[in-house]
Amino acid sequence: MADRQAAFEAAVANSRKLTERPDNATLLKIYALYKQASVGDNGEKKPGFGDMVGRAKWDAWNGLKGTASTDAMQQYIDLIGSLS
Repeated sequence: MADRQAAFEAAVANSRKLTERPDNATLLKIYALYKQASVGDNGEKKPGFGDMVGRAKWDAWNGLKGTASTDAMQQYIDLIGSLS
């Protein structure tokens, strides 16, 4: 677990150094995996219709409900690795 946590933290650092900005769908996936890995299931209130970005982020994160944080970490690590 400690190795995965270290790899996750390294992937988070690498995500800030990507040479190209990923498309919006990939950015939402990155966000959702990060939140699921670091916080767990989404327990926040869904944003209103006026906050389209917030709703998209909420929907992406909520779509991972039930995913174990360790699985989300590994998916995050793999995704960032594929973009680097």
